[in-house]
Amino acid sequence: MYQTFFTLVFTRMDPERAHHLAFRWIRLAARVPVLRTFLAAALAPRHEELRTEALGLRMHGPFGLAAGFDKNAVAIDGMSMLGFDHVEIGTVTGEPQPGNPKKRLFRLVPDRALINRMGFNNDGSAAVAARLAAREPVFRTIVGVNIGKTKAVPEADAVADYVKSAGRLAPHADYLVVNVSSPNTPGLRNLQATEALRPLLGAVREAADRATGARRVPLLVKIAPDLADEDVDAVADLAVELGLDGIIATNTTIARDGLGLRSPAALTAETGGLSGAPLKARSLEVLRRLHARVGDRVTLVGVGGIETAEDAWQRILAGATLVQGYSAFVYRGPFWARAIHRGLAARLRDSPYPTLADAVGADVRRTA
Repeated sequence: MYQTFFTLVFTRMDPERAHHLAFRWIRLAARVPVLRTFLAAALAPRHEELRTEALGLRMHGPFGLAAGFDKNAVAIDGMSMLGFDHVEIGTVTGEPQPGNPKKRLFRLVPDRALINRMGFNNDGSAAVAARLAAREPVFRTIVGVNIGKTKAVPEADAVADYVKSAGRLAPHADYLVVNVSSPNTPGLRNLQATEALRPLLGAVREAADRATGARRVPLLVKIAPDLADEDVDAVADLAVELGLDGIIATNTTIARDGLGLRSPAALTAETGGLSGAPLKARSLEVLRRLHARVGDRVTLVGVGGIETAEDAWQRILAGATLVQGYSAFVYRGPFWARAIHRGLAARLRDSPYPTLADAVGADVRRTA
């Protein structure tokens, strides 16, 4: 039914307008007690065998919503109602910004992919922190906060900008993510180089600790699929060196060649980050490389091209303790998380692994 609705309605609308419309419906449904209870029962049934402990946090399962969908922390309960085990909000910047000029979001329907050059449009860290502080949760949900650089801030002042956001948001985050991998903020990906990343992560760690006192907020970094293998290794080694809690692999790609894209050339040539099904192979490759390098010393989060329970299962076998999705939600609709959970539970039952934690990295161990 959703596929029909998507074809007849959403594909005739501007993608960003369709996103805001769907987002509004989700938020409204979550505000109606009887309706949200019914929807949560239908869309978010719990599978005890999928319960996951990661980053020192207990979750109903391993499948969460990637950053980018709820930039301003306004629909956390709505997304939990739809079955996501954790919700990563953001990317949030130190100062509010409108993002890049429209049109800035594109559907590649034949490829089940998106291209976006949103440019971190968000309300800014002060407003989002206030919203999180005032939030009265309806559902128990793990909330990650993804922070990035304000576009107007020079690269030389990036650390101070991240520190500002970390200080404001860490008290309200179950975990904190440093995003240095979006292609839509000029100069941002330069911060993935270890000589720039080391002081940045150290400063954010200190700011988060000052803001939270005795409660230590897990800190992760999100990297791009376009890093060369040796740079992936360098980030992995740095994460171990700094005692980083996790790495999220991967963000969107600026690549177009070699992805087998079937959409019109004029569409695939749009600038911005490409996400969705074409990212599947490289994202999995980066994840395997990271796990081979860090083992169980750093928690890995697999994201990029996850559409089905089999995709999520392959990420877990490759070393991901948690998995995330976003683009496939656009194409598969509100029953997507339920299908992922059911499929993961079935695969675990049919596997030789007694628990989901035992399956993490099993493929990498077998080929080592």
